[in-house]
Amino acid sequence: MKTLSARSLNDRAAKLWTGVGTRFLPFADVATAELPLGRLLRLSLFQVSVGMATVLLIGTLNRVMIVEMGMAAWLVALMVALPLLFAPFRALIGYRSDTHRSVLGWKRVPYIWMGSLIQFGGLAIMPFSLILLSGDTQGPAWIGQAGAALAFLMVGAGMQTAQTAGLALATDLAAPANRPRVVAMMYLMLLVGMVVSGIVFGLLLADFTQLKLIQVVQGSAMLTMVLNVIALWKQEPRGMRTQAQQTPRLPFRDVWRSFSQHARATRYLCAVGLGSAAFSMQDIILEPYGGEILGMGVGATTSLTAMMALGAIAAFALAARVLARGFDPYRLAALGALTGIIAFSAVVFAEPLHSVPLFRVGVALIGFGGGLFSVGTLTAAMGLESGGLHGLALGAWGAVHATSTGLAIALGGALRDVVSGLATSGALGSALSSPATGYSFVYHCEIYMLFASLIAIGPLVRSAHHSSTPSSTKFGLAEFPG
Repeated sequence: MKTLSARSLNDRAAKLWTGVGTRFLPFADVATAELPLGRLLRLSLFQVSVGMATVLLIGTLNRVMIVEMGMAAWLVALMVALPLLFAPFRALIGYRSDTHRSVLGWKRVPYIWMGSLIQFGGLAIMPFSLILLSGDTQGPAWIGQAGAALAFLMVGAGMQTAQTAGLALATDLAAPANRPRVVAMMYLMLLVGMVVSGIVFGLLLADFTQLKLIQVVQGSAMLTMVLNVIALWKQEPRGMRTQAQQTPRLPFRDVWRSFSQHARATRYLCAVGLGSAAFSMQDIILEPYGGEILGMGVGATTSLTAMMALGAIAAFALAARVLARGFDPYRLAALGALTGIIAFSAVVFAEPLHSVPLFRVGVALIGFGGGLFSVGTLTAAMGLESGGLHGLALGAWGAVHATSTGLAIALGGALRDVVSGLATSGALGSALSSPATGYSFVYHCEIYMLFASLIAIGPLVRSAHHSSTPSSTKFGLAEFPG
């Protein structure tokens, strides 16, 4: 009865979605007879749970532990960075899910399930750590800190595992022609999960108490399991055990050496790292820049996140359309980098022009350019795999993307503090003795990294152009030196 109800609900959701028309909903035509829209939407729920956990770790708990609990900012920053320790292992996770020999005939499901359990475990022990950190107990403080660190690490490890295997499963299920739109839709659902979770968490914690925070974390743990179980239900076909056992599994070291020695793969991963770092370095200084330099209020700076999210949504919609028509994903990623250069230039010029509208336009373009770059590079990752090793390529993308993002966020804050301190002390001269100097330095670094990313992408566009039917779209990046 429950299965019939779920199937009926899927059919109704699909009819409602497609009833609006593919002209206005770019993802409505992603469905096929083998992969209906209802099944695809259900599979994307694992991205919603990842988005929810991201908001909880980086947004809600970050602020509460510093402001309400009075913890040192460096300690909280260290805990938030702990999940990144697991990011480099995404390539290994992807490869293991490619070659896994399950007794039940599954490759991806065991890894998504284990990732969900680890994520649930981290969220489950986090409330007890928060109780110890709140000072309401007589236990030593280091136990609460160690418990919180373990919780953050487990949640991060679970997110990385479930997302890597989940994206690989979506790639396995989708037809090659539909994979670009499936990728765009999956990342749109990640963004939807982040936006909705941020709103819900804000409403639930508007009248903050420690008990409410614990209840929110516990509810997130339960919702994670519910969403991921629904996402996994009858998604991956069974019966592949015999084929997997007949295929010899090479050591990961040998496979990775072969993959990384490929010229396109190395250049591609360099481009991903540079671009991801460029779009992420300003994450923790964007709102302070608006408040301190441009005099925007708390409500006005809070809306910047929504503007960036709307820009990213527009990018995902555009990417789904143009990639479905055969647009080169490397060109799309390069277009995102070029948009980012324009965006950061607008943010820089907003300070001398004292223009808040120009700053808002720049913020929206950051989201738009970052969205194009992410979808383009992720789609290109599918072209790097060989022999059905989607998980390895997607894991490599995830490892480089996550590691570069985390390091860039930390570096951006440090550079802003150091350069601002030098500028305000007069060490850089009277012309630069302004608090805006530190912010401007970071934005200029991001522009330079985007140019470097374009240089790395250029030969990839050229080689893709030569290996396929020539496109009528002129972009010019193939002329960059290799």
